[in-house]
Amino acid sequence: MEEFGDGDQLREASGLGFEVTFQQKSPNPYAVVERGGIELRFFGMKRYEPTESYSTCCVRTDDVDGLYADFRAGLKRAYGKVPSRGLPRIGPLKDMSYGTRQFLMTDPGSNCVRVGQPTSEDQHHRPAPEETFARALHHASLLADSKEDPAGAAKVGDRVLRLDDERPTPAQLVRLLVLRADVAGRLGDERTAATALAEAAAVPLSAEERETLRSDLGRLEELRD
Repeated sequence: MEEFGDGDQLREASGLGFEVTFQQKSPNPYAVVERGGIELRFFGMKRYEPTESYSTCCVRTDDVDGLYADFRAGLKRAYGKVPSRGLPRIGPLKDMSYGTRQFLMTDPGSNCVRVGQPTSEDQHHRPAPEETFARALHHASLLADSKEDPAGAAKVGDRVLRLDDERPTPAQLVRLLVLRADVAGRLGDERTAATALAEAAAVPLSAEERETLRSDLGRLEELRD
């Protein structure tokens, strides 16, 4: 069950291909939206403050890539661009370390909808890598795109990027900087976001590294828009 305030969630849901199948304004605001086999239910709250929302739900699908593409297209039609920060916003599509390919979408009421597709029968967390920067990327990614804890992800990124005795590979550096910029934007720290994006764009990469980093470089350009 998700919270909603002034009805922006229902307008956004319609833009994402959901049909409003039920809505009442009194005695208690309540609404239901559906798309295929997905049903989301919303209840209204007086003096609702989106930034204080703790609501979340998980949607499992067998076509997470298709839904991600559809949702991004719907958000672009509604807002003129794909929002990556503020409310609403949609995060990157990622293969997580617990056998799920997923993305997070946060609506205007700050409800977080986790949309995922199992990629393994084993849904337990995999052990974190031992190598310093791979380990940092592992933990920062979980904090940012599973726990919805951008501040925690920022701390992990800042700590490892300040190391003097070890240096990441170019690919690791780009991934860390793009993730750092992403969470900075979610936290409203535009200066850090801009700096991290500029540093990521300036990292020299081979053709092979660019191919490996295709999704990360795509996210970089999206965050720069």
